[in-house]
Amino acid sequence: MKINQVMEIAVKAGKILLTNGSEIYRVEDTIGRICRCYGVDAECFVLPTGIFITVIGKDGEPLSFVKRINDRTVDLSCIEKVNSFSRGLQENIMSYEDAIRILDSIEKEKGYRFGLRLIVAGITALVYTLLFKGTVQDSIAAFFIGMLIYFANEKISRAGIFRFFEYFASGLIAASVSIIAVKLFPVLNIYRIIISSIIMMLPGVAITNALKDALHGDIVSSQFGIAEAIFIVVALSAGVAIILSFGLRWI
Repeated sequence: MKINQVMEIAVKAGKILLTNGSEIYRVEDTIGRICRCYGVDAECFVLPTGIFITVIGKDGEPLSFVKRINDRTVDLSCIEKVNSFSRGLQENIMSYEDAIRILDSIEKEKGYRFGLRLIVAGITALVYTLLFKGTVQDSIAAFFIGMLIYFANEKISRAGIFRFFEYFASGLIAASVSIIAVKLFPVLNIYRIIISSIIMMLPGVAITNALKDALHGDIVSSQFGIAEAIFIVVALSAGVAIILSFGLRWI
């Protein structure tokens, strides 16, 4: 197999991992593992926004491949499938066509249907409301607000608006709809509803990955992850604070 084809397989696998919430050290390990399976010695450097890989060609000249990463989400099933793919290569070397076909099928998987994810978002808000000792009425309100936030977040994401606006808008929606709900039903607790409805937006995976990267020595990637998590929290908080600063007087 040609060296550039090996690089393409490795980078494609790394891209799937990175765009689906994998840790940096896992991406680098997978890229190196795939290259070694094909007898290619590669050096790779991965950041949350890009993959850089260099190998030495047969003529002694270095060959480099750079892949820019723009979108990131969390899908652990994709990560598991790419891990299985890379480890399976150690026992059964695939052709370029077969490897790309498998990676394409993993990348194109749509995951769970939007309707199911919407309901799960509402259930998450409902459960957290009860966990925070809210009433049944609070949890029902949080259920619908959580679904509304997830729906709006999905539409904003598909519209291509910059990422942190999604979280800012989520904070705006959570606070404004909660104020309306409390105005209509004074028995509700606005703070429990807001906290429970936005908790699913908090960057728990990003913080965990940043800490794991730091433990593996990837300090730059760790700092990036922590900074991203801070920006997300600030965006959410700003959206909630702006609405509450003006809306609480109407309750």
